[in-house]
Amino acid sequence: MKHALEQMENLSGVEADVVEGWPDQSLRDAASTVVFIGDLFPPNRLPNPQQNLADLDEMMQRGVDIACIHYATGLLGDDVTPDGDHPLLRWMGGYFANRSCPHHESFARVFPQATITPVKTDHPVTRGWKEFTLRDEPYFNNYFGANGNQLAPKATVLATSMLPPEAPKRESVAWCIEREDTGRGFGVVMPHYYKNWRDEDLRRLILNGIVWSAKVEVPAEGVKTKSPNLADFNPKSV
Repeated sequence: MKHALEQMENLSGVEADVVEGWPDQSLRDAASTVVFIGDLFPPNRLPNPQQNLADLDEMMQRGVDIACIHYATGLLGDDVTPDGDHPLLRWMGGYFANRSCPHHESFARVFPQATITPVKTDHPVTRGWKEFTLRDEPYFNNYFGANGNQLAPKATVLATSMLPPEAPKRESVAWCIEREDTGRGFGVVMPHYYKNWRDEDLRRLILNGIVWSAKVEVPAEGVKTKSPNLADFNPKSV
């Protein structure tokens, strides 16, 4: 993601830092948006989760934005109150509720062919990408709030998928929110497989969302990037 953001063909001036662990004060002060990827929502998994959430709350209150990719959208039952409340619900507009949650259960399955469809909206994140199909693990039955699992008033669904195939229902797999504190949140429940970063439409959806979350204008044709050579980044597998 850092490489793609800093090598965009039609947008310049974006800088990204990759941090393993909790970012220090200087990075938190400088950030326009914070992007999480990891095994569940990282602030709750890293040491000192309460301080991490307090640090994030300070950032969100001054209008810093947030984006979560794939399982970084996920929370455990121990992370939430009995009724499902967690700051991420307000910061990002929704989350993946692990089966340990007392209030709701989202589902994770790998589908050989999951078709991801852009919602018909003029939202900037939907610019320039079209419907695509790939083998992946788009989470479904994600949690958006106690009011019948309806999105908050300023939240917007960006992409849907008919899941699961045996009992298809239109599920929200990417969404965003414009918060009262002037910040923005973006969530997308893919990609599970590293190789799927090769998919131009998926990549554009995610990069559009990150750029939008940083309050940078998304180009009319969406963010353009060359297909990366994934082996260059020394993965364990592609």
